[in-house]
Amino acid sequence: MLLQTNTNINIDDIKINFDSSGLWVLNIAIAIIMFGVALAITVDDFKRLLKNPKIVFVGVLSQFILLPALTFIAILIIKPHSSFALGMMMIAACPGGNVSNFFSKMAGGNAALSVSLTAFATLICIVMTPFNLQFWGSLYEPTNQILKTVSLNPFDLFKLVSLILGIPLIAGMLINHYHSEMASKIEKVLKPLSMLVFIALIFIAFSQNLDVFVNHIHHVLFLVVFHNIFAYVLGFYTAKSFKLDKKDCKTIAMETGIQNGGLGLLLIFGFFDGLGGMALLAAFWGIWDVFSGMALATYWGRKTAKKLTTN
Repeated sequence: MLLQTNTNINIDDIKINFDSSGLWVLNIAIAIIMFGVALAITVDDFKRLLKNPKIVFVGVLSQFILLPALTFIAILIIKPHSSFALGMMMIAACPGGNVSNFFSKMAGGNAALSVSLTAFATLICIVMTPFNLQFWGSLYEPTNQILKTVSLNPFDLFKLVSLILGIPLIAGMLINHYHSEMASKIEKVLKPLSMLVFIALIFIAFSQNLDVFVNHIHHVLFLVVFHNIFAYVLGFYTAKSFKLDKKDCKTIAMETGIQNGGLGLLLIFGFFDGLGGMALLAAFWGIWDVFSGMALATYWGRKTAKKLTTN
């Protein structure tokens, strides 16, 4: 098999140092980030999306249908280790990461669309994330064998995603609706602060697992970099094929390429007992897509600024 790991190493015996207290902190961090994003979301954002169903269709198509389906096809071709394959499916099944809103704005994309799509994706991921993981995972025999060994109850998965993303989304929107001035003040402080805390958590987890990354990162390096770049390209050209403008194409690319690796890692520890290959891939994804998103947003942002100054 291509990219098969060293037969002397059982990749699933690798243990990422991430205890129950760390899981709770990650739980809370993801919920607070979602709450911070939701403080800037209004019902009008959803109405705006409904008035332009084409954008909603493209966003859902790219993120929840094409990305999982084409990830599955890539796995059939590449044939990675089974737990790496399931890790890729997990990442593809997750909604966009909240940091995509920041990067979309930085890239000169449609920031309002990014926030609206994040909110919409959060709502439907409560159903689509469990469905995509179960559906595509069961179609590939090596990953199906892993799914058979764990108690993956779709309803429990649904409850966890609802608690972490759904409730903070609704709570933030309610505060914004009834106390908009207070929501604006809280959001100005909470959103950047929560993102800094989240990034700090990633680097703390990285430092605590430095030996694991140094010794085993080569197993997932290609898979994560390839999968991430593939997701950006998929999002951009899916939007372009539907003749969306450049700003919207950048936004769909960010929404598709920046996946919620933190949520993926949380689900892996919650339902797969921190399975080594899955956890390693999701942990590296969470670090990598912050760097790749920053690099892409900086490149697009400079091109946009240069274009504005020359016009």
